[in-house]
Amino acid sequence: MGTERRLLPAAAALLWGFLLRMTAAREGIIHAYGEGKPLPSKDYCMLYNPSWTNLPTTIENTTSFSLENLTTPLCNSSDIPSTGIRNKVVAVSWGTCEFLEKAKIAQKGGAEALLVANDSLYFPPSGNNSEFQDVKILIAFMSNKDLRDMQQTLGNNISMNFYAPSWPTFDYTLVVIFIIAVSSVALGGYWSGVSELEDMKAVTNTEDREIKKKEDSLTFTPLTVIMFVVGCCVIIILLYFFYKWLVYVMIAIFCLASSMSLYNCLSSLIRKIPYGQCRIACGSKSFEVRLLFLAVFCISLAVVWAVFRNDDRWAWILQDLLGMAFCLNLIKTLKLPNFKACVILLVLLLIYDVFFVFITPFITKNGESIMIEVAAGPFGSNEKLPVVIRVPRLIYFSAMSVCLAPVSILGFGDIIVPGLLVAYCRRFDIHVGSSIYYISCVIAYAVGLVLTFIVLVLMKKGQPALLYLVSCTLITVVIIAWRRKEVKKIWEGTSYQVMENLDYGASEENVTTNQQTVQQ
Repeated sequence: MGTERRLLPAAAALLWGFLLRMTAAREGIIHAYGEGKPLPSKDYCMLYNPSWTNLPTTIENTTSFSLENLTTPLCNSSDIPSTGIRNKVVAVSWGTCEFLEKAKIAQKGGAEALLVANDSLYFPPSGNNSEFQDVKILIAFMSNKDLRDMQQTLGNNISMNFYAPSWPTFDYTLVVIFIIAVSSVALGGYWSGVSELEDMKAVTNTEDREIKKKEDSLTFTPLTVIMFVVGCCVIIILLYFFYKWLVYVMIAIFCLASSMSLYNCLSSLIRKIPYGQCRIACGSKSFEVRLLFLAVFCISLAVVWAVFRNDDRWAWILQDLLGMAFCLNLIKTLKLPNFKACVILLVLLLIYDVFFVFITPFITKNGESIMIEVAAGPFGSNEKLPVVIRVPRLIYFSAMSVCLAPVSILGFGDIIVPGLLVAYCRRFDIHVGSSIYYISCVIAYAVGLVLTFIVLVLMKKGQPALLYLVSCTLITVVIIAWRRKEVKKIWEGTSYQVMENLDYGASEENVTTNQQTVQQ
C-alpha cells in the first residue's frame, strides 16, 4: 500500500504536466476615454478568446462604444436598466451566474460587448467553442482594480475601443522559462546521481544497498509504470466530474508536496555546512535546530502561496519556487531501473495524452476533450490547478505593455518526464564510468525546448512540449548507446552487475591490504 500512496501524488504531478493547453485566452487593449478638454484617456489590459471573437490589430480600425456599468449581476432580463443597453459595452462583475448567461442576456438586449470584471486576470475563465456558437458579441475580461481605476480617472461617461496588437516577435520570458526548465532537469538528474553514489558508498553489501535504495526512493517496474499511468487516468476523470471540490484537494496536495520537496532540497545543502549543528532532544530522538527552522520556513512559504495564490503581482514567484523544488525532488525520488522502463513510461504517457486530448471529444456530450475541460476549469470556478511554471512576460516597448504581467507557462510534466530519463542517464553513467549520457541528454532536452519555443512562435498557439522533448532525448540516448555498443546494457540496466563488480573490487582491495599488513 505504501507504493500506491506514493504513486498517486506522483501521478497527479505528471498529469499536471499535460495541462499546458491551459487557456485559449489572448491579451488585448481597452482604449478608454472620458469627456472634457483635453480629452482624458487611458489604456487597460483585457483578456478575450480569439476563437470566439476576432479583434482588429490597430485602434484605427475600431469603433467606439459607450460604457454601461451595471450594478446588477445581469443574470436575467430584468437586470437590464430602463435606458437599455443597445449599442453599448456592458460591464458586470464576475459571479452569481455563469458569464455565458450574462453574455446571452446582453446580446439579446442589443449590447455590442460584455466586459466581465474579475479579481484575477492571469487565468481567465475559459469555455468550449460549441457552447458559444450562439454568442456573437465580444466577451472580454478585465480586473476589478482596473475597472475602478477607469471610473475614478475618466468619470462616469466613458467610451472605449477594443483592439489586439501583436506581441513582439521574441518573448524574453521564454529565456527565463528555458533557464528554469533546463536547470531543474540538469540539477534533478545530477542530484539523482549523487544519491546513487551515496547509497553505494554507505552500504557495502549489495542486498542492504538495494533495501536502502527502496527506502529512500521509488523505483519503477513495468507494473508500477502501469499503475502510475492508471493513476493519471483516474485523477483526470475524477477532476472532470468533481472539479469544483477536487481543485482544492489538488491545491492542498501541491502545498504539502512542494513544502516537503523544498525542505528536502534545502536540507541537503544545509547538512553540508559544518556550522550551527546544535541539537535539541525530544524523547529518545534529537533534532538539529537549524533543520526545524528550515521546516517551519518551508511550510510557511507554502501557506503564504496558498493564501495569496490569486495575487497576480507576485504569487507566481512563490509558485515557481515551490514548483521547481517539487520537480527537483520528484526527479531525484522517482527512479527508472532501466531504459526499457523509460520507454514504457513515456510511450504510455504519450498514448494517455493522445487519448484524453484527441479521442475523448468523440465520447463526451459537448464534443470537447476531457483534458482541455479539466485544464480550462468549469464555468463559475475562479480557481486553477497549480500545474505550471509561470513567468510574466517581459515587455517594455510595446503597445501591449499595459498588460503588466500576462504569463508564459510550462507544465511540470514537461520538466519531470524528461527529467526522469536524464536522471537514469546520470545513474547509468556512474555505473559505466562516463558522463556522456547525462550531458548529451541535458543538451538534447535544451534543444527540444528551443524547438518547442520555435514552433510556439511560428504557430502562435500552445504546443504539446513533450512531443519535442521526449523525441529529442530518447533519440539522443539511443544514438549514443548504439555508437558505444551499449544498447543492451542501457536497455536492461547494469546496476546489479556493476554493483557486484564494485563489491568484488572492494574485496580485492581489502585482501591486498591484509596481505601487506601480514608482510609487515
